Amino acid sequence: MAFPHAGSAPPGVDPEAFSWFQAVDADRSGYISVKELKQALVNSNWSTFNDETCLLMINMFDKNRSGRIDVYGFSALLRFIQQWKNLFQQYDRDQSGSISFNELQQAFSQMGYNLSPQFSQLLLARYAPRSSNPSIQLDRFIQICMQLQSTTDAFREKDTGLVGNVRLSYEDFLTMVVTRMM
Repeated sequence: MAFPHAGSAPPGVDPEAFSWFQAVDADRSGYISVKELKQALVNSNWSTFNDETCLLMINMFDKNRSGRIDVYGFSALLRFIQQWKNLFQQYDRDQSGSISFNELQQAFSQMGYNLSPQFSQLLLARYAPRSSNPSIQLDRFIQICMQLQSTTDAFREKDTGLVGNVRLSYEDFLTMVVTRMM
């Protein structure tokens, strides 16, 4: 994909995002792949973003379902990440660069989710590195929140009376999971 004004950002794209896009587009294809995105994004502890989160975000901004994003998708993705980073920093009360169990519980509560401490522990067990005091980095926070939002939306489609529970078949459940998570 050639840009008509080489060196200058296309209309509607922040010049800083364009500059970063050019640096991240290692193969000069005019698109960013999951691999290229992963190499460009780091957590506060300097670890790269995980593959699952990168794939979720690429899929979110990949308008033509090619598995890659163009400069417009990349620019939108950077704004999206910045919004999540701001939220992450707001909930990282001790400014450790990671979200602990108590911070995660508070974040969920402030986002309007009424989730048990056991569920938050389950998420930490699944997404945090094993330690005596598990915590998650920005990439896993984004991943958990995106998946929680997506599955909550799917649940609400079935919970038309807003009673907090639904009855569905096993195949309906699998369809919800597959269409929302993969």
